[in-house]
Amino acid sequence: MNTGIAIIASVVLLAALAQASSVFAPLALAVFIIALVWPLQSRLQRRLPKLPALAITLAITLAVALGFASLAVWGFGRVGQSVLADAARYEAIYARTLAWLDSHGIDIAGLWAEHFNVGWIVRTAQYLTTRANTTLTFWLIAVVYLMLGLLEVDDVKRKIASLENRQAARVLLDGSALTAARIRKYMLVRTQMSLLTGLFVGAFAWATGLQFAIEWGVIAFSLNYIPFIGPFVATLFPTLLAMAQFDSWQEVATLFICLNIIQFAIGSYIEPRISGNILSISPTVVLFAILFWTFLWGLFGTFIGVPITLAMLSFCKQHPSSRWIADLLEGPKQLTADKSSD
Repeated sequence: MNTGIAIIASVVLLAALAQASSVFAPLALAVFIIALVWPLQSRLQRRLPKLPALAITLAITLAVALGFASLAVWGFGRVGQSVLADAARYEAIYARTLAWLDSHGIDIAGLWAEHFNVGWIVRTAQYLTTRANTTLTFWLIAVVYLMLGLLEVDDVKRKIASLENRQAARVLLDGSALTAARIRKYMLVRTQMSLLTGLFVGAFAWATGLQFAIEWGVIAFSLNYIPFIGPFVATLFPTLLAMAQFDSWQEVATLFICLNIIQFAIGSYIEPRISGNILSISPTVVLFAILFWTFLWGLFGTFIGVPITLAMLSFCKQHPSSRWIADLLEGPKQLTADKSSD
């Protein structure tokens, strides 16, 4: 009966997380940022009053976030100018592609006229406007959660420490500390892999003579923080530019394949193994977490999925009744170390 109740409760919780994503997703982002910036806030609070320390922490956090966004905007802005300048060449490529498809009995022009008409353009514009408003609201709510959360961290720790249930207090305190440490390690690994991806993409673009090699490296670095979707975008756009720059489709195909190899080698082979070993998570669990939370929360879930899984496993590890879950999903190195210490 207890197992059945636990399964039902889990299903209800997941349904609530999916349906109320506008409430829970900003909260998850705020908690994630608190885990990253709390060491800075804590050090500042030792030297300054709480509110000035909070103002400095928020200013640095927003500056870093805007800096990453500016990198992507700068890169795409530079490339966008080139695309507009080569618009005539892209139209010629499009016309040749349509002619080739028509000769093989594929009427793309008819499908385009049927589905991508003025109504589709209006609906797309409305959707983008709605998404922009939703995104702005999302970040405003997250910032409010972040401010309140940073102000209440010490109070929450004192309340937890004063609980009569000492085991519950220990699980909450130790699980929170372990979660924060693992999230900081995760972002460190993610940043290192993003830098590596940007360097390889930029170097490969420069070696092949592709225009805007630095910009492609910056775009690959900034988008690599979004698993799967970011690397796909960072691979697709250089290929589109190569179609206008290179005359041979073999060169374009080679560039596309090599960029995918770089993204696959770093994003799907090196990074999951490094992050899995450091953070004690199986690479399979890393992939499942990304796909599962993307299903629940879309693009934001893609970014936050692994940190949420880190938190869940960290808390499972603190209690004997749930430690088996953490042991089952941990990486082999950490599991061996735990067994040897026992």
